[in-house]
Amino acid sequence: MSENELANPAPLGLIGFGMTTVLLNLRTAGIIPAETSLAVIFAMGIFYGGMAQIFAGVMEFKKGNTFGMVAFLSYGLFWMTFVFLNLFSSFDPAWTAAADKASMSAYLVCWGIFTFLMFFGTLKTNRVLQFVFLSLAILFFLLAIADGLTFIGNPAAPIIGTIAGYEGIVCGASAFYLAMAEVNGWPTFPVE
Repeated sequence: MSENELANPAPLGLIGFGMTTVLLNLRTAGIIPAETSLAVIFAMGIFYGGMAQIFAGVMEFKKGNTFGMVAFLSYGLFWMTFVFLNLFSSFDPAWTAAADKASMSAYLVCWGIFTFLMFFGTLKTNRVLQFVFLSLAILFFLLAIADGLTFIGNPAAPIIGTIAGYEGIVCGASAFYLAMAEVNGWPTFPVE
């Protein structure tokens, strides 16, 4: 089978990213209950946000698309680390403490910087992909600010967190839209 006969893996990765991002940020924005939504979010984060994007990244490698490979593998592994960070301490709190807000803020800043740099790789592509990456970088920075403010006890933290949640819903929805454009064709879902 030639490279041209391979299916496009990008829609799978984009849908995995988009749906998981929307779901998590429905919680972050306070639209769905924080206490009872974690099992759904973590399951989605492991299997669709995580594994589906990893599969898409491996398929992008097979197609020779370095940008797609790095993006999907990285964000698939982001979801796996995110779930792990949130669940790890619950397995044996004596072995490892939960990540504090300052550490989570640093983690999110790292992802924000990576995403902002990846954004430059989208400048030769369509406008929707550019929007996905730029809005994702903004989301990571907003979440980092919210965690940092929580760490220092600033009362603005919940407001920034809610703003981040709504911004994340838009970001995830834009990735889902782009996936549908790639599956159903550009005229149905314009991307320029």
